[in-house]
Amino acid sequence: LTGIWSCATAQLLPSFGGSRTGTTGFQFLKIAPDARSVGMGGSVIATVDDVSGMYWNPAGITKIDTQHIHLQLGQTLYFADVDISYAGVVHQVSKQTFIGLSFIYMNTGSMDVTTEFQPFGTGQTFSANDMSVGISLGRILTDNFSFGITGKYIRESYAEVSADNAVLDFGFQYEVGKANTRFAVGVSNFGFNTEPSGTITVNTLEGYDTIQDFEKIGVPAVFRIGIAWDAVKKTDHRLTFAGQLNHPTDNNETYNLGGEYAWKNTLFCRTGYEFGLDERGIPNFGFGIRFKRNFGMLQIDYGFEDKSRLGSVHRLTLSAAFF
Repeated sequence: LTGIWSCATAQLLPSFGGSRTGTTGFQFLKIAPDARSVGMGGSVIATVDDVSGMYWNPAGITKIDTQHIHLQLGQTLYFADVDISYAGVVHQVSKQTFIGLSFIYMNTGSMDVTTEFQPFGTGQTFSANDMSVGISLGRILTDNFSFGITGKYIRESYAEVSADNAVLDFGFQYEVGKANTRFAVGVSNFGFNTEPSGTITVNTLEGYDTIQDFEKIGVPAVFRIGIAWDAVKKTDHRLTFAGQLNHPTDNNETYNLGGEYAWKNTLFCRTGYEFGLDERGIPNFGFGIRFKRNFGMLQIDYGFEDKSRLGSVHRLTLSAAFF
């Protein structure tokens, strides 16, 4: 029995530590594109109810309001002047079926080529670009249970070398039915290894060498399990607490705690923190404001993330609903 319990514990609740950093590519897939989730410290798999569900948990797109078309645009000012743009749209096909399209693009800008022989630059420049295009399907199966799946084409490009792949996200949300509690499970970036293609010329002690054979790279899959509880749920006030456990294939296990306060479903204040990271900072925070319009809804969200050595990250998201 002791052996069986130890094995089950290792699979379901793996011990913290044993970093596997640097074992996969496509790292941009791990960067949250929206402001609300960051404001809550990333603890949103059980609470997501908007277009950003296509990134976090595709079952979440079934929780959008009664408008038929939902649009979301996001911009992230990341570390080292890296820009990340995000766009998504969800259409309610029927009362039970929702479909969506999402797009994420990361650009580093122009960077100088340096070598051990020319550490201040060779006079050449290069850039790195990453892209993800996804299509999502969400279904309400029962009054309490919803499921979603996303298929994504992803591309990672550095200088003249690029890698293409396809991955799947899937998850569910379950309304427990007691104490305003929700439970969710999701898997993101499930796929196979891929081999980059292209050529690159490097300066060596024996002259210039052209490299065109590369090792296969994996995708940063992550398993998430989360729970959310509305401690206060009234007409004018809502206070939600959320917790989440993350088990990635290429790093330590982490867990998130977050909260969101909503006043009249118009003003939102958020905070949260992810525990277990190597790089720490102050807790995340964010806020949002929603405007009810004749055509539907317009919402602006801001999220702030801080790392003690890397600096600050700012995210801005614009959401709209029509018809």
